Amino acid sequence: MKTAFCQLLGIDLPIANAPIGTAASPELAAAVSNAGGLGLIAVSFLKSPDDVRRAIRRVRELTNRPFGVNLLLEWPQEERLKVCLEERVPLVSLFWGDPAPHVDAIHHAGARLMQSVGSVKEAAAAARSGADIILAQGWEAGGHVRGEISTLSLIPRVVDEVAPLPVAAAGGIADGRGIAAALALGASAAVLGTRFIATLEARVPQMYRDLVLQADTSDTIFGETFDRGWPASNMRTLINSTMRRWMDAGRPPIGRRPGEGDVLGRTEDGAEIFRYQVTQPCPGIEGDQEALALYAGQGVGLVRDIVPAGELVQRLGGDTRQILRRVGALGT
Repeated sequence: MKTAFCQLLGIDLPIANAPIGTAASPELAAAVSNAGGLGLIAVSFLKSPDDVRRAIRRVRELTNRPFGVNLLLEWPQEERLKVCLEERVPLVSLFWGDPAPHVDAIHHAGARLMQSVGSVKEAAAAARSGADIILAQGWEAGGHVRGEISTLSLIPRVVDEVAPLPVAAAGGIADGRGIAAALALGASAAVLGTRFIATLEARVPQMYRDLVLQADTSDTIFGETFDRGWPASNMRTLINSTMRRWMDAGRPPIGRRPGEGDVLGRTEDGAEIFRYQVTQPCPGIEGDQEALALYAGQGVGLVRDIVPAGELVQRLGGDTRQILRRVGALGT
């Protein structure tokens, strides 16, 4: 499965883990890369440039394969990006903003740029700006979601719009069938988030993994659900105690939701975490982690076991090949 995405990045399989916030640890990214995919870490919320540098160097301690870092352009990221480029990361993944001001610096450092988009218009703009890869995210995705178009409808339109640039597909993809479908739609890779929550290397408490395993496709909710710390941003999360309390109250608007002043816990450095805050569960947090933002997409119903990330990548690759052969045989 040497797609254009694989050839551009020097990897073996067209599979990547999504940069699912604090869950996307260096250990997870390295395991994905070692198995032949593309591992991604999220560094937007690391507190200092030194923290970013340590995270990148930790990935390099664990793998000599290509990997990437993700930055959210909702906030100024110049200092973090500078560290990433000094560390010569192979790929920079940008989301939620205009990549144009950063393209030249990324390319000058020898890195590739992958820009996440939620619409055809955004994809066209990213291609004009000089992105090397377009990551098209469908509405089914977990976590923060840029657009409101389904993966099935979005991917082929983006592929047509930005050709010959490689397109990676995200949103509701959780097994080999989804990856094969994305490739059939013209994508060169698939990016999976929710499926990688249920891996041993994901930096999440066991409770989060267990809830992902128990959830079905209809157990997620989309909207400005956990907006504190990132206002006016749509996301998809599992329906948990916070969401049920809000739904039972008639889904009142922001500012009138039940328990908005509740302190649910504290971070590792002692900062208070409030209900409806953007924070996702993480080892080291004290308090009611079940009531936090449990990011998950509509593919959650396909997640049935907890495995090492490398084993998962190999399984996904094998399943995808098998499905593509079976589908190919139908045309003979």
